[in-house]
Amino acid sequence: MFKHLREDLASVRERDPAARSSWEVLTCYPGVHALILHRLAHAAWRRRLFWLGRFISHIGRFMTGIEIHPAAVIGRRVFIDHGMGVVIGETAVVGDDSTIYQGVTLGGTSLYRGAKRHPTLGRGVVVGAGAKVLGGFEVGDGARIGSNAVVIKPVPAGATAVGNPAHILDSDHKPDPAPDSEIPEEQDSFSAYGVTRDMDDPLARAVHGLLDHATDTDRRFNLLIERLAQAGIQLGPAAEPKDDFDADELSKMVE
Repeated sequence: MFKHLREDLASVRERDPAARSSWEVLTCYPGVHALILHRLAHAAWRRRLFWLGRFISHIGRFMTGIEIHPAAVIGRRVFIDHGMGVVIGETAVVGDDSTIYQGVTLGGTSLYRGAKRHPTLGRGVVVGAGAKVLGGFEVGDGARIGSNAVVIKPVPAGATAVGNPAHILDSDHKPDPAPDSEIPEEQDSFSAYGVTRDMDDPLARAVHGLLDHATDTDRRFNLLIERLAQAGIQLGPAAEPKDDFDADELSKMVE
């Protein structure tokens, strides 16, 4: 237990620039307190001391504002940052080195006892503030869940999920490091609150693509009409361009 505690303190100091000392983390970070109490509650639950496990969990919720069911499986070096309002359900699994921010729910969508109702987070997953991950599916290693996203389907390893309902961004995209960056590579790869550089909503990208295509189509039609007019072929009023399509204005609406 003390080995896990040392790992927890070290992981918090690595991922939170506001942490000044291990003593400060141990005494002032509710996420650390919640994990300590959860390990006690989980140990009682595994020994079939169900009431005791729930009671310890209840004490942890009262003290920290973080509710973790005693049956949930929490990995090593998990960091619950701020933590108020976090809810982790009974069959949830949180992988090693994952980070969970305030207001996150790892919830279930089934009422059947004994079923896998809650999500499984892989290693190194970041779940942004206010995100809801609902269902008994897997979130792959290194995935990012953007703040306030509502995830109801599996997320591939390394992908980013944003929006409500969540859309999966390109899992193969790896943003280039900032030029002349002084941030160490291992810290630069960490995405606080599930936010990454150059993160675009896939629906917005699709709309921009359609607008670009429509603009190009208009240009080609106008060119065709001009060539026909030069050849002496008049198409009449129906072929006159319309002024109510403003691609730039529509593009601003989806930025």
